[in-house]
Amino acid sequence: MNTLPACQGTPHIRVEDLTMAYGRTVIQRKLNFTVCRGEVFVIMGPSGCGKSTLLRHMVGLKEPAKGRVLFDDCDFWQATPQQRQQIMQKCGILYQSGALWSSMTLAENIAVPLQEYTGLNKAQIREVVALKLALVGLAGYEDYFPSEISGGMKKRAGLARAMALDPEILFFDEPSAGLDPISSRLLDDLILELSASLGSTIVVVSHELASIFSIAHKAIFLDPESKTMLAYGSPQELLDAPDNPKVRAFLKREAFTAGGK
Repeated sequence: MNTLPACQGTPHIRVEDLTMAYGRTVIQRKLNFTVCRGEVFVIMGPSGCGKSTLLRHMVGLKEPAKGRVLFDDCDFWQATPQQRQQIMQKCGILYQSGALWSSMTLAENIAVPLQEYTGLNKAQIREVVALKLALVGLAGYEDYFPSEISGGMKKRAGLARAMALDPEILFFDEPSAGLDPISSRLLDDLILELSASLGSTIVVVSHELASIFSIAHKAIFLDPESKTMLAYGSPQELLDAPDNPKVRAFLKREAFTAGGK
């Protein structure tokens, strides 16, 4: 079993001895790491290593083959249905595509979780929707449909919906995917701003190096060959580590060879 890395703040999420599998096919095994409260934590690695699969395990969409995912010491998969619902209401998720309903306006999209999980009236919901859109730089876009805005704006609208219930934890699955460099940088800046102003714990799946170095307090590296976690630490620490040539090659965009330096 891997040594559980120390958390320098208050532990918010702990993954213990996690093995992920589809049937008999193991994706990753013996994953151990801690996400501290208020930090931006990045799950990185090459394509096909299981980054998004790990995110699905962490947000309760897929049960582990082995191991535990704990939120504030509560084991999600051993919790009661009521406890699970309480945990998930503290989480917001931004999917790669934004996952907006195309037949709804931005305001209607963001209103869905508020209508489902709160007792707010229509006027109060409109106020919250306007606030969330303003927080992501989309004030005045309430009546636009997803087809009427750019890819970067869709990502920000998806983020506004993820923030609708004021979650303690935000999960991002490849937030920069499909964006131009400027839009990607603006989204990175927004993530950092939310982290600083709201104190949210943020977990990001990414293979975009510019984003990783810009936003991550800590990161883990998943290796598709050994099917486990090779490294944990800040991106700069991992880049400088002499005992992680495969991780350094990834962070420097170099081809890795087993016999290389």
